[in-house]
Amino acid sequence: MNLTLKVWRQKDAKAAGKLETYEAKDVSPDMSFLEMIDVVNESLIKKGVEPIAFDHDCREGICGACSMYINGHAHGPKQGITTCQLHMRSFKDGETITIEPWRAKAFPIIKDLVVDRSAFDRIIQAGGYVSVNTGVTIDANAIAIPKEHADNAMDAATCIGCGACVAACKNASATLFLSAKVSQLALLPQGHPERAARVEAMIDQMELEGFGNCTNTEACSAECPKEIGQEHIARMNREFYAAKLSSSKTK
Repeated sequence: MNLTLKVWRQKDAKAAGKLETYEAKDVSPDMSFLEMIDVVNESLIKKGVEPIAFDHDCREGICGACSMYINGHAHGPKQGITTCQLHMRSFKDGETITIEPWRAKAFPIIKDLVVDRSAFDRIIQAGGYVSVNTGVTIDANAIAIPKEHADNAMDAATCIGCGACVAACKNASATLFLSAKVSQLALLPQGHPERAARVEAMIDQMELEGFGNCTNTEACSAECPKEIGQEHIARMNREFYAAKLSSSKTK
């Protein structure tokens, strides 16, 4: 396959960026998308051109680092996969592929396709955990958990924090990411003691980071590589309203 790539190149967060055009020749349909970029980078290095900077780590769809906006879709045209799981057979010979970074105020560009997603880390640090102050650790099988709750918590826990939901949302909202983390802990007994403080603190931090508001267009779930559903957003909203109601009664 011979392809034309239009890649966003930007030296750093302060520099002006633009799309640069590169040719990807003799690409095997069995290559992954990241392998294809590796090959293009090898040719750029031989020509004395600085290679395309992009994030990657596991290349198995479990870390979320390989975040790219490909032909107008987070992680590319296929649903339920990350960029590293996308293969070149998903494209046609002679096709032009546009590759951009996540576009969000809360995800400033570091270089080329690499963005700073540490805002997600700060949201987790605000309350996305079970602290040692909730009591002594109990054996996992000592607490009976309804299967429906366990299944829903596991679905929420599949979130890899890649940020595709933010990139896909016209408002750059992080609500799906946040709801997955809140939902996961709210459904399990270990997370109950801190559930009210957790959801309030995490939503406050999300707003401080500059993410937009959710308008329920469902674009986030449509582009999520782990196909996390809207029911988690509904659960997070219920948790938040219950926490606000509880705190107002105690005042």
